[in-house]
Amino acid sequence: MQLLEQPVIDAGAYRLRPFQHSDIPTVRQASADSYITQITTVPVQGTEAEYADFIERQHRRVAEGSGYSFAIAEATTDRAVGQIGFWLRNANHGRASIGYWTAPEYRRRSVAKHTLEALARWGLEHPGIERVELYVEPWNEGSWRTAEACGFQCEGLMRSWEQVGATRRDMYMYSRLKDTASA
Repeated sequence: MQLLEQPVIDAGAYRLRPFQHSDIPTVRQASADSYITQITTVPVQGTEAEYADFIERQHRRVAEGSGYSFAIAEATTDRAVGQIGFWLRNANHGRASIGYWTAPEYRRRSVAKHTLEALARWGLEHPGIERVELYVEPWNEGSWRTAEACGFQCEGLMRSWEQVGATRRDMYMYSRLKDTASA
């Protein structure tokens, strides 16, 4: 597989695949979640055209070389239930990062755990990628517990690390290393 080819990744009860126009209802649902719209490019209570533009932006990520944006889909129905991305901003330093969201009705169902594990394993197979990072706000216990369950280790608190909405936010930095990928 070439580095800039969008794969489909098996994640057990879910699969990671390119976004499709049929995923607009999931993007619409996410657009009502104020946190998702602050940390992603999902439009706030957008229009159908804005949701379609979001999907097109996800397709361009691979072509631009910025990373891979996957729809998280149920394996049995192919219904999109969220998004997960593998970002290559620091790939020249051997690092990549992962970010994700799930539609509100799919939270607390281990969606993130299954998909984070599958994407981290896949990403650490890329030549030159030795480390995958994940940034989590301290209040987001569900997300940091998911990271830990997938073999990520907390390295510490990054103060005022990221702009979320109009505010600089602290983030825990988690990492998973190539040599611990099978742990």
